[in-house]
Amino acid sequence: MSANTESAVRTEVEALHEFFVGWFSGALSASVFDTEFLPRFSPDFHLVPPAGTLMNFEQLTEAIRSAHDTNPEFLIAIRNVTIRAQFDGHILATYEEWQRNALASQPRDNGRIATVVLRDTRPLQWLHVHETWLPQDIMEAGRYDF
Repeated sequence: MSANTESAVRTEVEALHEFFVGWFSGALSASVFDTEFLPRFSPDFHLVPPAGTLMNFEQLTEAIRSAHDTNPEFLIAIRNVTIRAQFDGHILATYEEWQRNALASQPRDNGRIATVVLRDTRPLQWLHVHETWLPQDIMEAGRYDF
């Protein structure tokens, strides 16, 4: 796999989560939703959050759109982005998502590992994400100094 692909995946994962921080904290204007969030995703996108429910793109879009400016102290740090495989125009990667002051999560300071399938186009397109809580002892020992 090329260094360009690794860089593109890391940049995209970090950029999407920067959007989430800006969106939830209210630092971003509501007017950017259609240009900064929607184009990143396939209409066939699905998310499995740590609770294990399945959300389609329409449900995710509704949930994110309605959460604008609801969490002014929210922060995310992305760590350990790793490409696991490339196949048939797709990329399988994992990353850790560390959240601080997440009002919608318990605990509010938490960590999760995510597996993502991206369509290998430029720009990359999100097809599927599955998140799982990191073990409690790892979350408790985590660095929340971001």
